[in-house]
Amino acid sequence: MTTKITTMADVSKRSIQLHYDLATTFYRLLWGPHIHHGLWESTEEDNPREAQLTLTNHLATLAELKPGMEVLDIGCGMGGSSIHLAKTYGYQVTGITLSPVQAAWARTSSWWKGAGKRTRFLRQDAEEASFPIDSFDVLWSIECTEHLFDKPGFFKRASQWLKPGGKLTICAWLAAEQPRTPQSEELVKQVCEGFLCPSLGTASEYQSWFSDAGLTNVKFEDLTHRVLQTWEICKRRVNKTGVRYLAPIAGQDMNQFIKDFETILKAYREGAMRYGCFLARK
Repeated sequence: MTTKITTMADVSKRSIQLHYDLATTFYRLLWGPHIHHGLWESTEEDNPREAQLTLTNHLATLAELKPGMEVLDIGCGMGGSSIHLAKTYGYQVTGITLSPVQAAWARTSSWWKGAGKRTRFLRQDAEEASFPIDSFDVLWSIECTEHLFDKPGFFKRASQWLKPGGKLTICAWLAAEQPRTPQSEELVKQVCEGFLCPSLGTASEYQSWFSDAGLTNVKFEDLTHRVLQTWEICKRRVNKTGVRYLAPIAGQDMNQFIKDFETILKAYREGAMRYGCFLARK
């Protein structure tokens, strides 16, 4: 049975696209080629690029991916994960992103890094994309499903793109399970509005959506405490670099986005949010 979607925010697809069109350079300057959390073994480490690769490799290991597999990277951003999967593991990767700026960046970066023959990048809305049935061995997504408006409907469509025995593997920002306090609900709403997420689902909601889409053997791993350091480092970098001075040039929304780093940190620390990885099979 499909459960309700948690915390709806006033967000549009146009605002999401414009954010990434404008923010791509900021992301690259502040955080590197991967637009996602890092995964740390200890709080003593301070190497975001390695931590981001650790998260990517952790997800690849979880999914037991094999060379030659056809992978669809949903919400590929600047192509960081797609390029890494193609070069390190020998996968054929198709990446899709809502942002034409990111799609162009990913294509250029892929060729520059020698992965052009194993990757292709498309400017497509994941909720409107269409691929032949049984096209991919793996549906891969790191921190994109937060931006989807109809999450249950998306998973039902996307599961058709998987070959029999194929895998869906994603990392996602999550709302805490019920019951929640009014304060935690407000924190999640602030995160949704600040980071342009129409909603955040809970882990149990995601598991229900996968089951409704005909996916089985659903596994969930809570990585909240191992990714929290991401936002602590982001805050330090904003304070130490000129990014905070550049942000207002891109508009009030970008300025507020950087200020909301503290909001998401608070949401994680107070248990209003979680971060997790899922694996499911067709």
